[in-house]
Amino acid sequence: MSKTAATPAQRALPGRKAQAARNDELILAAARDVFLADPKAPISAVAERAGVGISALYRRYPSKEVLLRTLCYDGLHRYNVETEAALENPDDWQALVEFLRRVVDADVHSLTVHLAGTFTPDDSILPEVLKAGELNDEILRRAQRSGRLRESVTTQDFSLILESCAAILLPDPTRTAELRRRVLALLIDGLAADGELPGPPPAPDEFAYRWQPRGQ
Repeated sequence: MSKTAATPAQRALPGRKAQAARNDELILAAARDVFLADPKAPISAVAERAGVGISALYRRYPSKEVLLRTLCYDGLHRYNVETEAALENPDDWQALVEFLRRVVDADVHSLTVHLAGTFTPDDSILPEVLKAGELNDEILRRAQRSGRLRESVTTQDFSLILESCAAILLPDPTRTAELRRRVLALLIDGLAADGELPGPPPAPDEFAYRWQPRGQ
């Protein structure tokens, strides 16, 4: 397994803290790979993939539940970062297009598709959830202001688009990215098309059930 270079922030930390930060980055990257491939995989598989000792992993993440929660919360934070970056685009329609492209390329919604229901969320995620809601509303408001968005589109429709792209997964990462971009382009054209969409839009909490632990 190739080792990643330390980030500037990590290099600025004292020796032990820098190593801990580096291990944390390796663990989360490994956890993403392992659990997206098999949500039932043991936490030992993450340690092996990250190249760290199981004791080092457990010092940071005392259980698989905590690791899964952190992984998904980190994904939501990344979603917010990408959305904020898209909102810097002064063109109202292109801000929406850039938002969708950034989030698809970041592959955030694969975490939702594969890991929803594998852990119990807690209140620590609420600030990021509320922020995501505010950012989504701003993306929608600006797209509506552009005059190019279907009148019936809601922010929940954005989630359906993003999850549809995340469902495309081939063994070749490059081909996966190409096909996701291709499908996204088709869906973006649909956002700007005329005419009514069939059926009502998703309700705000219609998919919240997925985050309840499976089997309950």
